[in-house]
Amino acid sequence: MANTFKNRTLRAVGTSAVDVGAKVVANTQTTLIGMTVSNIVSSVISVTVQLTNHPDGGSATTTHIVKDAPIPTGGSLVVLGGDQKVVLMQDDKITVTSNTASSADVIMSFLEIT
Repeated sequence: MANTFKNRTLRAVGTSAVDVGAKVVANTQTTLIGMTVSNIVSSVISVTVQLTNHPDGGSATTTHIVKDAPIPTGGSLVVLGGDQKVVLMQDDKITVTSNTASSADVIMSFLEIT
């Protein structure tokens, strides 16, 4: 089995949910190992990070990882990392939304095992 560390970045996330883009392909295991959301504007913002999955191939369900978490001016929020990991299954996705237009940068790191 090959292990590959990867990351995805998003710039200026705003008020529409944006998929971070860690796609799980067939015969691959994906574990999210870190995610940081940074405030890039001059006021406090609130961000929401959600996991949408299809348990047992059924209907999509969406669960909050964080909901309306405040990030101060010039600050960041570590959503995943340290002891907190999230396993993605095929067709799962992570989305990020801010309450302010073009206000958050996102870095998400993950491990793919093929």
